[in-house]
Amino acid sequence: MARISHRVAAIAESATMAITEKARQLKAAGLPVISFGAGEPDFPTPEHIVEAAVAASRDPRNHHYTPNAGLPELREAIATSTHSISGIDVTPGQVLVTNGAKQGVYLGLAALLDPGDEVLIPAPYWVTYPEAAALSGGTSVFVPTTEAGGFKVTIDDLARAATNRTKVLVFVSPSNPTGVVYTEEETAAIGRWAGERGIWILTDEIYQQLVYPSGPAPSIAAVPELGDRVVIVNGVAKSYAMTGWRVGWLIGPPDVFRAANNHQSHLSSNVNNIAQCAALAAITGPTDSITAMRAAFDRRRQKMVEMLTDMKGVSCLTPAGAFYTFPGVEDHLIRFADTMEFASYLLDAANVAVVPGEAFGASGHVRLSYALGDDDLVEGLTRIAEALERL
Repeated sequence: MARISHRVAAIAESATMAITEKARQLKAAGLPVISFGAGEPDFPTPEHIVEAAVAASRDPRNHHYTPNAGLPELREAIATSTHSISGIDVTPGQVLVTNGAKQGVYLGLAALLDPGDEVLIPAPYWVTYPEAAALSGGTSVFVPTTEAGGFKVTIDDLARAATNRTKVLVFVSPSNPTGVVYTEEETAAIGRWAGERGIWILTDEIYQQLVYPSGPAPSIAAVPELGDRVVIVNGVAKSYAMTGWRVGWLIGPPDVFRAANNHQSHLSSNVNNIAQCAALAAITGPTDSITAMRAAFDRRRQKMVEMLTDMKGVSCLTPAGAFYTFPGVEDHLIRFADTMEFASYLLDAANVAVVPGEAFGASGHVRLSYALGDDDLVEGLTRIAEALERL
């Protein structure tokens, strides 16, 4: 009898978290490492949000259990914000506040999947989607995209991958790791295709407001043909520089909400009340911090693409959203077995950390985050260029 369950033992460590931790350890050891690995803004959480948390920590009401689904006022605010940003009618009774959007992804898939059910996941994909599907008993079916095709999945791609066991399509726009944003027409077409076939959509909208030069990205949940077969995952982590606060949410029809809420009641109960109060301040407060952060990301995005495309043997599409580029480095793989080995070379030769494309189901590419300071961004890219010239 195995000591560790086969189900959990099969789950891989998050590659993005692993590379970030390795870079942090090397930096702590005194090496001048610059990391392009972290998927989090380098900005501090806005002060009015922090102050709301300070005030909440002094309120005895927040020292006890609260409703499993989240603070009523936060669920109300999320419903209102979703309607304002995406034009979707949502009731607070459809909103489940989760420990980050990552838990929302897991709970959404767990509520929908049975063993043998298939999940269409366009590749490149964020590392957690297939692992969450596996933990829920589902089978991931990867739908490849190409740099030449703008890293966008088409209706024909989806039709070739779908079977009579297909239950869910994971749709992400803006995308991690590519930064791709689907147009309103493309989004509507995919939504109609899924709706006509009775396929559920789980849409991860965590980067929805980080679109350049301005957002938000169209929400596939607004496509009428989907009816109630759509689950939205979102949170405050990216747009409000609150990755460490761990507040996300899942929005779904009543049966999905009930199932996910019951699951969370045994998994973690309510989300930290102080963090929920901070999230409420973020959602209902001023948005100037989002505007300023988006402008900084836009500036860094353009600089990164400019420097990457000037590098020896590197190609790079201009991302339209999120805060990542996904450059192609296939020309260099004649010297390296894969992009994992390529990334190791950059860490050793240039003290620069990038995330290899294998983590996202796309060998031949690496992911670089531009959610780091301007000076570090230029210095890190300069080091990469010099390291490539030495090859």
